[in-house]
Amino acid sequence: MILLIGGTGETAELASALAGAGFDVLVSTATEIPLAVGAHPKITRRVGALDRPGMLRLATKHGVRLIVDASHPYATSVRANARRTATQLKIPYLSWMRPPALDNDEGVIFRENHQLAAETACSFDVPVLLTIGSSKVAPYVTAAKQAGVELVVRVLAHRDSLEACLQAGVQESNIISGRGPFSVEENLAVLRRYKIGVMVTKDSGAAGGVPAKIEAARLHGCRVVVVQRPKGPDGQTFSDVSELVAEVVGAIGHEKPPKG
Repeated sequence: MILLIGGTGETAELASALAGAGFDVLVSTATEIPLAVGAHPKITRRVGALDRPGMLRLATKHGVRLIVDASHPYATSVRANARRTATQLKIPYLSWMRPPALDNDEGVIFRENHQLAAETACSFDVPVLLTIGSSKVAPYVTAAKQAGVELVVRVLAHRDSLEACLQAGVQESNIISGRGPFSVEENLAVLRRYKIGVMVTKDSGAAGGVPAKIEAARLHGCRVVVVQRPKGPDGQTFSDVSELVAEVVGAIGHEKPPKG
């Protein structure tokens, strides 16, 4: 059994590729994101956030032989837990990481953390749009109140995400829910509707819709503040599905796919 820690749009592709190579795959995601794998007999799924003890129990219960970590590039705690679980169980750990979509010549403002990003974004005396998820909203709410600027937040259409924004102090009328990646036109419509002057985002890669956000901001004429990616895991990371599957085969042996 392979434990695939999901969270990115490539999760379904990775699960299907691993199952196609003959491996049983347990996909774990924190939320009930759509997973387009059909009713594949070698793919099972569980939903819900896992701390390290929970991940260890899960891997032990299912006899996991290898962990593939395809969690979000910014999910540092999840990645740390997955690596530590693999180390404790003495099984291979493979990291899937989307390549970044931006570099320092993209004409955007990079900040090392959310606190600095919040202070910068709210310093221009214009409405701010957050496209960073719901877990780190609080610093922006505080900075927006101090600066007297309007704050708009776009998050997943998930109860926990909406509640996190409300608890942080975001006005309900300023919460936009949906599932990306969003097109240039969809991003532009939000920027125009709320007269946004600064967009805050993370570099979740091209698959995360970053290029479309940047292009919409350019067309609208608003600034973009990007929270820099955290330092990646030590060792090799993969961004090619066939290379990752080949590494899995090399690590725990080849299994023939089922006939038919």
